[in-house]
Amino acid sequence: MKARVLLVGLMSLALVLAAGAGRAAAKEFTLGVSLASDVNPFYIAMANGMKMQAKETGATLRFVTANEDMATQLNGVQDLIAAGVNLILISPIDAVASGAAYDAAAKANIPIMSIARGAKSEKQTAFIRMNEEQIGEEVGQWVVKQTGGKGNIAMLSGPAGASFAYFMAQGFKREIAKNPGLRIVAELHSGLTREEGLKLAEDVLTAQRDLAVIYAANDEIALGASQAVQAAKRATIKVTGLNGIPPAVMAVREGRMALTVGLNPVDWGKLGVKTAVDYLNGVKPGKNVYIRHLLIDSSNAQSIKLPPPPKK
Repeated sequence: MKARVLLVGLMSLALVLAAGAGRAAAKEFTLGVSLASDVNPFYIAMANGMKMQAKETGATLRFVTANEDMATQLNGVQDLIAAGVNLILISPIDAVASGAAYDAAAKANIPIMSIARGAKSEKQTAFIRMNEEQIGEEVGQWVVKQTGGKGNIAMLSGPAGASFAYFMAQGFKREIAKNPGLRIVAELHSGLTREEGLKLAEDVLTAQRDLAVIYAANDEIALGASQAVQAAKRATIKVTGLNGIPPAVMAVREGRMALTVGLNPVDWGKLGVKTAVDYLNGVKPGKNVYIRHLLIDSSNAQSIKLPPPPKK
């Protein structure tokens, strides 16, 4: 009996030691993160998703600020390189101007992955992205259906240098072009803020007395545009957005916006960190890693689960 107890004890000890050895052998990585904005709710949610996944995988995250300024973002990436991170996740503000960041990372032998926005750089290790052109096409198809293929459209297309905005707009335009009764009467570019959306929409509403749709490159622009539409008492204009942030889903529920595209930035952030850690562990992704999306309008907005409001 004593021998049996001793044997069981030794086996248990061996299992504990083996588990400890496994943990000791696990690689710990530091990921550098440069998101396009620190204040946009979409990027805040994405950063939270990254933190959740990092905690699960044991990775350490090192964030640098950018706040939609390309020079600041380039300096931040240089700081990450100097800190010796294992991999960089970046949402580049400008697809072309960000090339210097990718070149610097490659020179330091640090993999650099784009997330949410892409870069025109051969040094881009992978792109964790939405399918921008497909989403643009689906938004265009939705507009055709909702308008009966007739009416004027104003496009608030976001930053001229942002790849996601460009490709999404291209997909949208292709669908609209199939319908001669629909006309794009204005296309304006701006930052991805509610203030910019409000200002541009006010200008468009003044210049265009007959509008059916305002297409917006993201929810912040769309929320600003919807504010202008409500103030002008032209509530028949359908405003579309992108990202599916809670204020936009609420606006769709209340009829202030007609459409948003749910991308779940929390899951996107998780996917970014998972892809990065997998890569560092030898699991190479394809050049494009896609996040799922969902069109949200009056038909399904009530069923979308939203996070509880922050405590005051």
